[in-house]
Amino acid sequence: MTVSSNVKQCLATIKTIESGLSTLAINSGDEKAKRLFHEQMLVMKEVKQDIMNRVGELEREEDQYKGF
Repeated sequence: MTVSSNVKQCLATIKTIESGLSTLAINSGDEKAKRLFHEQMLVMKEVKQDIMNRVGELEREEDQYKGF
């Protein structure tokens, strides 16, 4: 598996975690837990954006080597 594939797989996992935290925040009856889940979802959103940026970099790097 290439580095790009591994990073894309990691991105998919991060998206799943972000979605799960969002669901927990929505469904939680405890306000403290709801706030905690929401805050952690926002952290995962930032991580997701960083990884998406890295995926873009990797795709551009791969394009540079096409034809070699």
